[in-house]
Amino acid sequence: MTTAFDFKATSIEGKPIALKKYAGRALLVVNTASDCGFTPQYKGLQALHEKYHAQGLEVLGFPCNQFGGQEPGDAEQIGAFCERNYGVGFQMFDKVDVNGVGAHPLFAWLAEQAPGLLGSRKLKWNFTKFLVGRDGKTVKRFAPQDAPQSLAADVEAALAR
Repeated sequence: MTTAFDFKATSIEGKPIALKKYAGRALLVVNTASDCGFTPQYKGLQALHEKYHAQGLEVLGFPCNQFGGQEPGDAEQIGAFCERNYGVGFQMFDKVDVNGVGAHPLFAWLAEQAPGLLGSRKLKWNFTKFLVGRDGKTVKRFAPQDAPQSLAADVEAALAR
């Protein structure tokens, strides 16, 4: 059986990370972008990270340039932007594709486990969010327009399991 902890990704600093390092923690996996109308959600994601990290939540940000070219920078530029403008302290990863044949395996799996509206597997835009339980199984998918603060009850429920 596959869980989110079975995947690997490259950090924004270029280092490989086996997601099994997060085993036993809840994850909020988000595809992000620096030039998107939803970019201010970084602030809310950071607030969730600060509020729930000690209780077992890991927010994981994956920059993506597949939607309107809204993440054109390289890893260094993206990291600096996130830190400078939003004080991001949660783990950011290298830029990935989330749809199509080149989709990062984690996102292909998440989309399969938690389809969107009308069963769509495809992510529709930046800041689609996936909540993963402490057991590594996908709990819920959230739309880009779902503000991070609106996820608090679901995050708390995932942390309580």
